[in-house]
Amino acid sequence: MSDETQTVGTASAELKAIVEALIFASPEPITPRMLFKLLADEPAEDVTAAVQALRADYDQRPGLQFVEVAGGYQIVTRPELHEWVRRLFHERSIQKLTVQSLETLAVIAYKQPITALEISEIRGVNTSGVLSTLLERHLIKIVGRKNVVGRPFLYATTKEFLIRFGLNDLHDLPKVEDMAEALGFDPPAGLTEVTPREEMLPLGDGEDDLPPPSGP
Repeated sequence: MSDETQTVGTASAELKAIVEALIFASPEPITPRMLFKLLADEPAEDVTAAVQALRADYDQRPGLQFVEVAGGYQIVTRPELHEWVRRLFHERSIQKLTVQSLETLAVIAYKQPITALEISEIRGVNTSGVLSTLLERHLIKIVGRKNVVGRPFLYATTKEFLIRFGLNDLHDLPKVEDMAEALGFDPPAGLTEVTPREEMLPLGDGEDDLPPPSGP
């Protein structure tokens, strides 16, 4: 048997069912590393083969799809059916992001890392209250300080942001105009400009959980 043949995994029906159950039951995307750990008694190539077989199976399913999100796997409803799923759960308005929150989140997603003042300059309004909301929902986080006078906090998006918007990583972000149209808001003019990454200072001890500054 050649080396190439030896590295090709076999997806048994039982292993495929186990992998499917693990992915379905996980509250967040389950990574390949976690699958290998949970299925340590199975050859890694067999686990990989089971994942690939599941992906092929779900390509043929009309209601669900197998996706890669935030570096892991999820089984989710197809986008064209989201309206029906929303009717089932009767989303409360408080759970939805406001237009102001979506605009701020978009600015951070495309300009990160970015300070509160820079966000306010792009949007034209004070954003401290919106930043607090996004921090509470774990959609953004403080990742450091900008190396300028005052050393303001720098904000960036989180893994929860990737999961919420169905992205595997930030390279999957659509064009600014496309995202704005999909989410129902007009992108601020400054959001379409390219901004170089800023020099970032690390946070000091005990600063990770600090609230955002009250001003812009």
